Amino acid sequence: MKLMISLIKNELIKISSKWRSFIGFIAIAVLMPLVMWGFSVGGSEIHDDMTRQLEGSFIIVGSVFNGFLATYFVMNFLWVHIPFLVTLVAGDVVAGEGAAGTFRIYLTRPVSRMKIMLSKLLATYLYTLALVGFFALMSLGLGTIWLGTGDLVVFDDGILILSAELAWPRFTIAFILATVALCTVASLCFMFSAMVNNGIGPVIGSMAIVIIGLAIATIPLDLFENLSPYLFTDYIDIWNLAFRDPIPWDEIGKSLLILGLYATAFSGIGFAVFLRKDIRT
Repeated sequence: MKLMISLIKNELIKISSKWRSFIGFIAIAVLMPLVMWGFSVGGSEIHDDMTRQLEGSFIIVGSVFNGFLATYFVMNFLWVHIPFLVTLVAGDVVAGEGAAGTFRIYLTRPVSRMKIMLSKLLATYLYTLALVGFFALMSLGLGTIWLGTGDLVVFDDGILILSAELAWPRFTIAFILATVALCTVASLCFMFSAMVNNGIGPVIGSMAIVIIGLAIATIPLDLFENLSPYLFTDYIDIWNLAFRDPIPWDEIGKSLLILGLYATAFSGIGFAVFLRKDIRT
């Protein structure tokens, strides 16, 4: 156990020593204040549009636009982009050392390849968790401070209105589910990283698969509609399920199972490839 903790710490130090590891954090730190500023300036337009949709059924008192709604909007238009930020690190975690030739020295230590790979995978997951946590802080945290709190109004097969007391736990669930989805993408990139010695290839390959999967899910063809439920990309937006009433726990459980199976398969293939990899050439 102590050895694994030491190996994970070592991998986290390696990740933090590379500039690409901070690209995601810098991008979020720059983008979120700009987005929140834009919402604070132009939020009245969104408020007016939503009010027109609600005024026929509800009496509106105050503004429906607040930090909760801004965060919900941000999550909707960034859930395709955040996976790219994750792959920047996951794609280099194994391939980077292969390219540098450090495995020739690293693997002479009395530590099994399995433990080394496991530590790299867990470190990648911890990085993903940290990135999602920072995204939550900069979106939900900054949004509620800048724009305030209130009821969250969600349009999804109807109208769902959540009080501030209910919005907080819903967002907590949403960010946890988003982390699981992103860890699956990280596992895919990790698999590719174990196959090559160039960190760019795994990033491009992973994003290409994600984009193709999302395209299949959106093209209205019967063939693609039947195929889509078997692709992990169909569950990347699993976080959206946290904003249904009641929360569909059965559907969430099924989605988590599928994402878990894909993550296990991707990681298992990566482990199998690395265990047979010739690090002398």
